[in-house]
Amino acid sequence: MIDEAKPMDNSPEAISGSSEVEELKAEDAAVEIDFEEQNLQATSPDEAAANTTADYETGYEAEANTQSQSATAAQLADLERQVAALKAQLEDRTGQYVRIAADFENFRKRTSKQREEAEVQIKCSAISELLPVVDNFERARSQIKPVTEEEMAIHKSYQSVYKQLVECLKRVGVSPMRAEGQEFDPNLHEAVMRDAYS
Repeated sequence: MIDEAKPMDNSPEAISGSSEVEELKAEDAAVEIDFEEQNLQATSPDEAAANTTADYETGYEAEANTQSQSATAAQLADLERQVAALKAQLEDRTGQYVRIAADFENFRKRTSKQREEAEVQIKCSAISELLPVVDNFERARSQIKPVTEEEMAIHKSYQSVYKQLVECLKRVGVSPMRAEGQEFDPNLHEAVMRDAYS
């Protein structure tokens, strides 16, 4: 825009002043270019140092990353060794458990069998001690013929004891066997003597 309040001065002095102004502007431009170059040069070492520092830091970070990765790999390898050791220990303990369980099962069966055998032996020894008493009761019954009332009372009392004894023996599995007239069976009969004619 043209300022109307100030008229333009077209005098030679004004024109020469304007050429000076142009020279000054050219010098300033040259100085500004030099200044910008100096700024570039001045900042270049800083930037170079910064770049060097950044490169150093990047290298340090890379080295730290490598060390961290190697440490992590070492920890991972250590953990894998621990896992393998624990798996082996678990396998060993599992084998021990299975063996102990089998041993205990065998012990339980063996103890049960021994207890049953002991019960059978105790029954057999008790019964073998009682059978002669039963035989004596049977002999007494066949030999004693009660005549009086007192003898009859005694006969009834020992006969009731005999019946109780026979019933108890039947509950344990002992019953009378009549072997007369039957063929000899070694599983059921006990040989007392041998017949010369057989």
